[in-house]
Amino acid sequence: MRMQNRKSPAVFLIAVLALLFLAWIIRTQFQSSGTKSPASSEVAQPHVGPPDIYPDPARTPGAVNPQITQENIRDTICNPRWSTKSIRPEESYTHRLKVEQIGEYGYSDSRLKDYEEDHFIPLELGGNPTDPKNLWPEPFETSIADGGAHAKDKVENYLRAEVCSGSLTLEQAQHEIAEDWYRVYTQSVPH
Repeated sequence: MRMQNRKSPAVFLIAVLALLFLAWIIRTQFQSSGTKSPASSEVAQPHVGPPDIYPDPARTPGAVNPQITQENIRDTICNPRWSTKSIRPEESYTHRLKVEQIGEYGYSDSRLKDYEEDHFIPLELGGNPTDPKNLWPEPFETSIADGGAHAKDKVENYLRAEVCSGSLTLEQAQHEIAEDWYRVYTQSVPH
């Protein structure tokens, strides 16, 4: 009988330690998968702008063009003779996609002229020209005056200038615009 009593506290202690270890593993896995941005290993921050100025991250997370890299930016996006026209998809492709995506996004306004089929990661920052995960019907008018396509265009130009001056890497600029283009607009873009 005495032997059995000695084993009970040891078995109990091992069981408690095993449960604590299991709880720690589950907690660490949940935190790492739930708080990180899919595009980076940094902790995701909430957007500073209202939801209607951003694409749906499930539909349009952004995609990069593998043909534009940090190593060739002097020959591509930073070359004054290079133009996004050389890689921009045909209007027939983006028009069809805009019609489809306006429906998918569930926008109440379905007038095509009220949207720009925009590259979330812009072509001038090495965004993929044809991947639907990088294209979305961006409204010209949003719930805030400076949250539409024209304001995002200013961010695209600003970040391209930063990349070409060497202040940011291409990857940093792509990350900044995809993480929160409006944060860049409010904190860095002169206006």
